[in-house]
Amino acid sequence: MVKMVAVPANSQISQHLPNAHFFDAFQFTLAPCKRSAIEIYLDVIAKTPSWISFLMALRNRAAPMFGLKNLGALNSVNPCVKSEQYRVGDRVGIFTIHSISENEVILTDSDKHLDAKISVCKTAQGVGNAVTVSTVVHVHNLLGHVYLFFVVPFHKQIVLSLLQRSELQFNKLA
Repeated sequence: MVKMVAVPANSQISQHLPNAHFFDAFQFTLAPCKRSAIEIYLDVIAKTPSWISFLMALRNRAAPMFGLKNLGALNSVNPCVKSEQYRVGDRVGIFTIHSISENEVILTDSDKHLDAKISVCKTAQGVGNAVTVSTVVHVHNLLGHVYLFFVVPFHKQIVLSLLQRSELQFNKLA
């Protein structure tokens, strides 16, 4: 079951919490696995429902009118690149890798309005693993605040939907 939790203190993304304008974290339990954090992220975005892709396309269409960039599709990844080939600075879907380790990947998107960081952090929990997806946003100006006001309700539904689908799929494979 996906649940809202605190941003894990042992996660690298927790260093970005000071002065954040928005942050949240959602967690689900994963049967024991050898998947790295980047593999989990790639598996999660591969299951992007069409309604999320539709919302991203709408956002990208309207973005230039507000001085925002077109991010592309959440699940737009090169299928020829293996998970272990990704490095800091590589683009993965709509985000760029900020840091990467076996147990955590932090992805970012920045523009003049705001900086958003997403973490996928895998930790041992009981006989399985806990996977926590955290988001931290720093806003730079009024447009960033307005954008965040409209995006946050969609963000929460999108993250919950992606993680619920993935949790079911991951644990069926275990």
